[in-house]
Amino acid sequence: MIKHLLRLSDLTIKQINDIIDLAIAYKNKKKTLPDLSKYLVANIFLESSTRTHYSFLAAQQNLKCKILDFASLTSSMNKGETFYDTCKTFVAMGANAIVCRSSQNQWYKEVLPLDVHLINAGDGTLDHPTQTLLDLMTIKEHFHKFNGLNVAIVGDIVHSRVAHSNIDVMKRLGMNVYICAPKELQDKKYKYVEFDKIIHKLDVINLLRIQNERLEQTLQISLSDYNKQYGLSTPRLNKTKTKCIIIHPAPFNRNVEINDDCVEHKKSKIFTQITNGVFIRMAVLNLILNK
Repeated sequence: MIKHLLRLSDLTIKQINDIIDLAIAYKNKKKTLPDLSKYLVANIFLESSTRTHYSFLAAQQNLKCKILDFASLTSSMNKGETFYDTCKTFVAMGANAIVCRSSQNQWYKEVLPLDVHLINAGDGTLDHPTQTLLDLMTIKEHFHKFNGLNVAIVGDIVHSRVAHSNIDVMKRLGMNVYICAPKELQDKKYKYVEFDKIIHKLDVINLLRIQNERLEQTLQISLSDYNKQYGLSTPRLNKTKTKCIIIHPAPFNRNVEINDDCVEHKKSKIFTQITNGVFIRMAVLNLILNK
């Protein structure tokens, strides 16, 4: 049993593979879905979200959880209530788990003393564990392995929790990770390569959007230039391996990091990822709640 899911760096490779394999078994109906109707889960999303928020809801409903879905705009946090007191309130109501997304890095440190399971649905620019898990599930379904695969992570690296989470875990799993980004969107702790120089060797292209909501100043690179240098277009896609796949955490900016004709290309797994996200979150909820 895993008490919390905060960072994938806290899990062993076996635990990561166990979550992925359980999600695949649920998807292929090789495992009976557990009944978690005795558990109450509170969803606290302090940032805008579609895929993560509602796939957690779908996962909870599929497992028959009781759900408290927090509405930040009408909550007492607008009256000055602290994040800790909000979480403490849900624990007092009987919540067994809290799923939270916040713009604050490591939001969970403040509430670790509470007697409740914590699931990180994205914290600041650091981690997004369930997104990484669903990315890995999508890759494993297609290639049936991780070791030796070549993956490029392309886009806004410095602001992306998906990038930071994926780079670390993909390297641990034996994947060769290449990182591509304009200088103003680079995290200086990584080395960078030119997208066009490695595209022919890639098995996975992991695109990222420019996170305008986190930018402290206007980008120097224009969106049209960004698209020319880092965007996925049909001419670039034609240079890839036959089995190469495209993944993207979404939302995606069409004709910026990915052109319209590539979004639903046969190599694109973007909507498969969304499907897989429900099964990954079901697996996580089961492993954390179901003793």
